[in-house]
Amino acid sequence: MTDRPMLRGTTRPLQEVHDVALVDLDGVAYRGPEAIPSAPPALAAARAAGMRVVFVTNNANRAPETVAAHLTDLGMPTTRDEVMTAAQAGAALLATLVPSDATVLVVGGDGLKAAVEELGFATVESAADAPDAVIQGFNPDIRWRDLAEVAYAVQGGALHVATNLDLTIPNDRGIAPGNGSLVRAVAEATGAIPPAAGKPEPAMFHLAAAKAEAHNPVMIGDRLDTDLKGARAAGYAGLLVLTGVDGPREAILASPDMRPAYITEDMSGLAEPHPAPVEAHGWWLVGDARARVREGLLSVEGGSRIDRVRAACAAAWSTVDAGGFLDVEALTDDGVA
Repeated sequence: MTDRPMLRGTTRPLQEVHDVALVDLDGVAYRGPEAIPSAPPALAAARAAGMRVVFVTNNANRAPETVAAHLTDLGMPTTRDEVMTAAQAGAALLATLVPSDATVLVVGGDGLKAAVEELGFATVESAADAPDAVIQGFNPDIRWRDLAEVAYAVQGGALHVATNLDLTIPNDRGIAPGNGSLVRAVAEATGAIPPAAGKPEPAMFHLAAAKAEAHNPVMIGDRLDTDLKGARAAGYAGLLVLTGVDGPREAILASPDMRPAYITEDMSGLAEPHPAPVEAHGWWLVGDARARVREGLLSVEGGSRIDRVRAACAAAWSTVDAGGFLDVEALTDDGVA
């Protein structure tokens, strides 16, 4: 991958090009309590084509078997070994930073405590127990007292580790504060942001790919700052689906370190080829869509919506990468309307 990446093209369906799909959960496989309609059939078709699947989530609250059972209930049959959580990645990070006989205060869900104990660490209940480390993960039932215990432990000399630093979590009611927001609350009291293991850290992607013994993964996500940035940092292709947090406008404005290799409406795009953008006479062409930037203004016309998004990204990225001007204020909320 180059420092100034552009969208890739494939003449074959993605599920035939890549050997494993690393799939985010919220905004990709499901939204709130319901599966995103395209996800179950798309994953079934990908598996039938020989593609392996590993679900990769920054949710450290639930154990892998709980995540697998939930996905299975939503029509996406999944085993425990096909799930990689931020809790598992956080525990693995912790194991590189403290000795195996260290005591750990766990502030988060049962899944995080189980992941820490699986690696042989003894867990304690309070900062008063003088833990060697404290690991903080998301739990919707976390209280002020729990955050205070993290602060007290850090002030007492404990190493502070976070499972992930997502500031927000999408759900069926909107966008809610994520673990990163809670970690920042503690950091305001202690003075430092802790190291984290979840997306976009590349280690989590490498651990997930290793689960599937894969050599050519594609990360499927809805967030540029975690899913796609992490995929690029890990050296993997990233597929942005427009079913969650980030939409066309965010993709058009993506910085090079967050740019996806592919963009599709939803996971049904796994079963499709992806046309490569082609430049001709000042326009970027994708299928029947075309886009260009002239005097800072992005113009997009023709074709399907997804091809307009792809053409718009190609035109905007090439302009910015060449040092040109893109009038951000002139972009519509959708970016390609």
